[in-house]
Amino acid sequence: MKWSIHQLQRYRQGAMPFDESVNLEAVKKRNPEIREIKPVHVTGSCTIGSKKISCRFKLEGTMILPCSRTWEDVEFPFSIESDEQFSWDEDTLATDDEIHPVVGDVIDPTPVFEELILLEVPLQVFSENADDLKKATGKGWSYATDEEYYAKLRKEQETKIDPRLAGLAKFFETEDK
Repeated sequence: MKWSIHQLQRYRQGAMPFDESVNLEAVKKRNPEIREIKPVHVTGSCTIGSKKISCRFKLEGTMILPCSRTWEDVEFPFSIESDEQFSWDEDTLATDDEIHPVVGDVIDPTPVFEELILLEVPLQVFSENADDLKKATGKGWSYATDEEYYAKLRKEQETKIDPRLAGLAKFFETEDK
C-alpha cells in the first residue's frame, strides 16, 4: 500500500477512501513472539493539503501468539483505529514530532501499520484450555496453580514441628507401667 504525492493530488477537493488487505509479515522479525499474522484489513480515508496528508486508519486482523502457560498457538484478534499525518515539507516536519516524514515522492504507511500492531501485542495471552492445566512438571521446573501451592505450603507448615518445642510434645505423653 503506497501512494505517490502526484496521485493524491486528484483528491484535493475531498477525501480519498481506501479498503485494502496488507501483508505485514515483517512484524514477526521485529517481535519474535508473533508466530503468524494474517493479512490485515485496512480501511479509512486520507485528506491531502498543500504540505501534508492526514489519514484515518482502521486496521483489523488476527495474529498468532504463544499461550503464556502452555506455549500453544493462540489467535489474538485486533482492531486498531488511528489518525496519522505525513508530510514532505521540511518546515512542517520541524514544527511537529507527530508527523511522519515522506521519503521521495511516495507515501508508504506500512511502517506506521507495523508500529501500531506492535503496540497492540499483549504482555500475556492464554489459550482456552490453559485453565485445564492444573499441574505440570519437567526437568528442573514445575507448574501449579496458586491454590495448590498455598494448600501445600499450609500443610507443610502444619506438620512441621519447631525443633525448639519438640521436647514439649513429649511432656504430655504418659507411660503406663
